[in-house]
Amino acid sequence: QVQLVESGGGLVQAGGSLCVSCAASGGTFSTYVMGWFRQAPGMEREFVAAINWSGGRKYYADSVKGRFTISRDTAKRMAYLQMNSLKPEDTAVYYCTGMNWRRESWSLKSSYDYWGQGTQVTVSS
Repeated sequence: QVQLVESGGGLVQAGGSLCVSCAASGGTFSTYVMGWFRQAPGMEREFVAAINWSGGRKYYADSVKGRFTISRDTAKRMAYLQMNSLKPEDTAVYYCTGMNWRRESWSLKSSYDYWGQGTQVTVSS
């Protein structure tokens, strides 16, 4: 199976920037789609961004579009989420996820096969 490990979370002031990373290992094939979800205390886990195998197709939640950028290095089996203009409401545990075969929706949790342990991002005001 594929294993995913996130890193790069931390504390940042509102308006600042942070980049979180995800390293994939194991499995026979590269993931078809890699994505990021986030979960704030007392809230459901929500979709943030996703990217296909080549990096040519990207999808973002409306709440982060224009501020966050997802990217991946398929050869290195890495995914990244560059977060700019951070707001306190971005505070959450950010989870990396991977999809090993094609499904119709990239924004549903049930579409993904593997999940990382999460990394905490805290934005102070």
